[in-house]
Amino acid sequence: MIHETACVDPAAQIAEDVEIGPFSVIGPNVTIGPGCRIGPHVVLEGNTHLGREVEVFQFASVGAPPQDKKFEGGETRLEIGDRTIIRESATLHLGTEEGGGVTRVGADNLVMAYVHVAHDCQVGDQVVLSNAVTLAGHVEVGDHAIIGGMTAVHQFCRIGTYAFIGGASAISKDVPPYASAAGNRARLYGLNTVGLDRAGFAKETVDGLKRSFKALFHRKRPRDQALAEVADSAEASLPEVQQLMTFLRESERGVVR
Repeated sequence: MIHETACVDPAAQIAEDVEIGPFSVIGPNVTIGPGCRIGPHVVLEGNTHLGREVEVFQFASVGAPPQDKKFEGGETRLEIGDRTIIRESATLHLGTEEGGGVTRVGADNLVMAYVHVAHDCQVGDQVVLSNAVTLAGHVEVGDHAIIGGMTAVHQFCRIGTYAFIGGASAISKDVPPYASAAGNRARLYGLNTVGLDRAGFAKETVDGLKRSFKALFHRKRPRDQALAEVADSAEASLPEVQQLMTFLRESERGVVR
């Protein structure tokens, strides 16, 4: 049902069962999938695609042009995955041509109030962005990551899968997969054991990650030397440890320690 006060461009592609609340504005290049619910006073603009059963709460701004002085228009877009929830006053922006052209937020995510997802961010699935989290441009967030409220993430940083970041942190380097980090500037607190336990990881996997974290982060020595030691260990056969080592090898900003 579309409320009579909503302003919906006739060119927008909207599934039949979509709900759009009072005074919301839907632009011509917006696609809204089945089962979506758009609350009151929402603005959806730009080349924005919402998957199935997405919920957008009041005063959210989704698909606005990026806050980038170099941006001069172009065929850039924003993609929101199935069943993602976008809460009050969140802002999610289009990508830029220089940054790959697309800002992507995956499926089953919770984007809480006042969150900002800047241009060209790549957010995975089942991620929690708590209240007032700010992702600068080109940030990557892995699946199942949780970022605490009022945390700011510097542009081009990566947050690994199943990482946990405490509230009011400032992230200026990459946060490894399965890690727990917090602070301004953030430092590593170790393995995210609570998150891994809740997710049902096997004890063998958690123990292997603990030993790998100790070798990689708790001994002061060059990263290449630590990676070589872990690569030769029994833990190297675990897919999670392989993922961790690949993340570290590919880091360009450096990793929190």
